[in-house]
Amino acid sequence: MDGAPIVDRPHTGAHAPRARGLRTLAYRAGMTITYRTRSGSGHRLPAWPLLLAGALALPAGAVAGPTAQAAAATATESAATIVTAPDAPARATAPQDAAAPHKPPSAALRAAVAAYEARRLHTARIAFEKLAQAGEPAAQHNLAVMHLRGEVAHPDLQRAVMLLQQAAAGGFVTAAYALGQLHDSGRLGRPDPVQALAWYLRAAEAGSMDAQVEVGTAYYLGRGVGADAAVALDWYRKAAAAGEVGAQYLLASMYETGLGVAADLRLALYWYDVAGRNGDAAAAAKAHALAQ
Repeated sequence: MDGAPIVDRPHTGAHAPRARGLRTLAYRAGMTITYRTRSGSGHRLPAWPLLLAGALALPAGAVAGPTAQAAAATATESAATIVTAPDAPARATAPQDAAAPHKPPSAALRAAVAAYEARRLHTARIAFEKLAQAGEPAAQHNLAVMHLRGEVAHPDLQRAVMLLQQAAAGGFVTAAYALGQLHDSGRLGRPDPVQALAWYLRAAEAGSMDAQVEVGTAYYLGRGVGADAAVALDWYRKAAAAGEVGAQYLLASMYETGLGVAADLRLALYWYDVAGRNGDAAAAAKAHALAQ
C-alpha cells in the first residue's frame, strides 16, 4: 500500500486505466481460480484507492509517478487513488449510480489533492476533514484512505470504515468496492465473504468492472454465496463487455468448457480473441489453437 495513483478527471468503468500489476487473469483449475500476477500466482491483494478525481471503476493500484496523468496511465493494483468528484455511471447501459451527475471538482478539493500530491499530508488531512464534514464523498473517501495507509497522526480503522460508508452512501462507487476489499481481506478482524460480496455487489451493479469480477468469482467459487456457475458467467460477461481482460479470458474458458453455459467454441474463440487483442498473450495462444 505504498503507492498512490493520482488522477485528475473522472474515470468510468468503460474507460478506466487498465494497466495493473496484479491482473485478474484467471485460469480454470478444477473448481478453483488462480490469479496470475507479474511476480507469481495468488489471490488478489486489497488495495485502497486514494482518488483525486471521481472514479467509478478505477483499478485499485499503487504506482509511482510525478503527475496525475502518469499515475492514471500506469495505475496498478497494490494501493489506491484520491478523488475530487462524485463517481459517474460506468456506461450508458449500466444501472444509475446513486451519486448526482458529475460536476467539476471544487477548488478546495483540488487544493487538498495538490497538498496530498506534494506530500503535505497534514495540510491535506485538515482540508479533507473539512470537506468530509461538509458531506463531500470524494473527501470522505480520501480521508479514509489516509487512515488506512497510516498517513495521519492517529490512524483509526473504524473511522476509515465510517468514512467509506458515508462516501458509498453518497454514491461513491469506489468506496463501496473498498469496503468489499476490507471485508474480503480480513482487515476488520477476519475475512467476511458475505459482507464483502454485499459491498462488491453494490459496486458491481453501479458498473464497476473490478467489482463485477469479484461478484463473478464469489459465485464461481461459492464464496459468501452458493456456487452458481451460470450467475458467475453473467457477471464475467458484464465485465468482459466493459473491457476487463481477465473477465474476457474467464468468459472464453467457460464457453470452451461448458461451465455455467452450453459449450460454444465459436463464442470461446471470440472472447479469447478479444482478450488477446487487448494484450493477453495466453488468450491469444488459446484463440490460435481453437482456430486451427
